Amino acid sequence: MLYREALNKALDETMALDPNVVVLGEDVGLYGGSYRVTEGLVAKYGEKRLIDTPIAELSIVGNAVGMAIGGLRPVAEIMTANFALLAFDQIINHMSKFHYMSAGKLKLPMVVRFPQGVSKQLAAQHSESYEQMLSAVPGLIVLAVNDVNYAYHALKYAILRDDPVVFIEHELLYNKKGEVHADEPLNPLKARIVKEGSDITIVSYLKMLDDVMEALPAIEEKLGKSCEVIDLCSLNPVDHDTLAASLKKTGRLVMVEEDHKTGGYGAQIVSWAAEEMFYALDAPPLRLAGDDVPVPYNRKLELASIPTPQSIADDIIAWGEKNGL
Repeated sequence: MLYREALNKALDETMALDPNVVVLGEDVGLYGGSYRVTEGLVAKYGEKRLIDTPIAELSIVGNAVGMAIGGLRPVAEIMTANFALLAFDQIINHMSKFHYMSAGKLKLPMVVRFPQGVSKQLAAQHSESYEQMLSAVPGLIVLAVNDVNYAYHALKYAILRDDPVVFIEHELLYNKKGEVHADEPLNPLKARIVKEGSDITIVSYLKMLDDVMEALPAIEEKLGKSCEVIDLCSLNPVDHDTLAASLKKTGRLVMVEEDHKTGGYGAQIVSWAAEEMFYALDAPPLRLAGDDVPVPYNRKLELASIPTPQSIADDIIAWGEKNGL
């Protein structure tokens, strides 16, 4: 099925399982969601459980916080990451902290989900990535979904968990095809080894993971080396055990992300590797990330501002040759 269909399936099954699960956001009801994730659900569950809201992100998440405190399991949809900035006060000061500020008496079983990243000419105000900020907030679980099967399992996990979860998607993944294995157990907090290898560990997430896989044949052919590719899946907490096991095997780390390089999420992974895995590393880590510019509207400039399969291949090959691979 398609990625968006996997998310729809997860929502459908959790809503059927628990009448306390409600969805709220802009156009999530009759319209079926801007990316068709909630398509058909209002016909099954009604407008009291698929709630169309005004264009007011602070209100969407604020209402979800109140619903969660009151015993519901709200899933709040924000149309795009840039709009989520208007709700950061609710996400960071309320959603993430009320459990701790109440000495554990308040539970917030809620999810805020939204797409982010560079799509195709949506310009600077609709193309940003904010995982670096949200992953730094104590009290939030942050999932970043690439794989279709993982999307299904991770969203169900997020909705049914008694903790606040930020569920990040990417606008260019909604039509990605893949199989869903509903009956197979899957731990969304565990990193996914997409491809095993012995010489270089490449770590990524969301859309960039697909670009890494596209670049891989050229990298391995030119360097004559084997790459291990890891999908982080969970950005907070991070499955450091899987990363450590891979680095002990390969001795080399490449981090690929779409976000701007300065302050980007990948710096945290490289910092951890330098602090905790220094003696396992045989070369300086490499970070590939977006340029420190607002995402341009012009398509050629847009692609020039972020890693692409070609630039990923070129940069890793140059780094590998420089470091004796």
